[in-house]
Amino acid sequence: MADDRLIIGGYEFKSRLFVGTGKYKDFAETKKAIEASGADVVTVAVRRVNITDRSKENLLDYLDPKKYTILPNTAGCYNVEDALRYARLARAAGVSDLIKLEVLGDERTLFPDTAGLIEAAKILVKEGFIVLPYTNDDPIVAQKLVDVGCPAVMPLAAPIGSGLGIRNPYNLKIIMEMIKVPIVVDAGVGTASDAAFAMELGADAVLMNTAIAGAKDPIAMAEAMKYGVLAGRLAFKAGRIPRKLYATASSPIEGML
Repeated sequence: MADDRLIIGGYEFKSRLFVGTGKYKDFAETKKAIEASGADVVTVAVRRVNITDRSKENLLDYLDPKKYTILPNTAGCYNVEDALRYARLARAAGVSDLIKLEVLGDERTLFPDTAGLIEAAKILVKEGFIVLPYTNDDPIVAQKLVDVGCPAVMPLAAPIGSGLGIRNPYNLKIIMEMIKVPIVVDAGVGTASDAAFAMELGADAVLMNTAIAGAKDPIAMAEAMKYGVLAGRLAFKAGRIPRKLYATASSPIEGML
């Protein structure tokens, strides 16, 4: 597995676990959880966490840029204009040309506004951003995002922060079969078995925040997620046995009599 690297938009990653930075009690706990997760990619909400004003306490002071790829995101943006503004702000601050693009359509469910998402993605791609869009589990929307130039797609497993796990594995599997770019399952993971299941389906990576930050022991859960993602990836590459209705003897019986 040491050579099982993930490549998105020219960036190469060893870990297939992406982690967020919200909801921790402080930056010190955030740092410890990220270290325990083994993640290469750390996503940060430009609108909610200070990563641009170096005169104040800054999350980036706790993250070694040589060790982690910082993925700014437009969390909390409910229209195209806001999403574009925060993406451009992150790049202007020298954070990254990568952007996790969120254009939300509803405050209660935090489901994406897919029409706005496609519009914003098209604009940012033309501006030279490497756009990773957070979307629903609709294969048609996923394909449209690829068509406008997104090098990866991030479909939800369940509503953000819900911990419900994968609600529609069939749609996710269709996306994984149809879309010829990396698929990062994002939102709704609750525990390590959810992460493993996503990877067993064929996801290229899993992104999570609340499942780790909201756990009773975030540091231990971060480590559990690391192993869940790794186990799921190994199982997917190994290839599971077919499901059968009836039992099959583990030891062969031919030639015994």
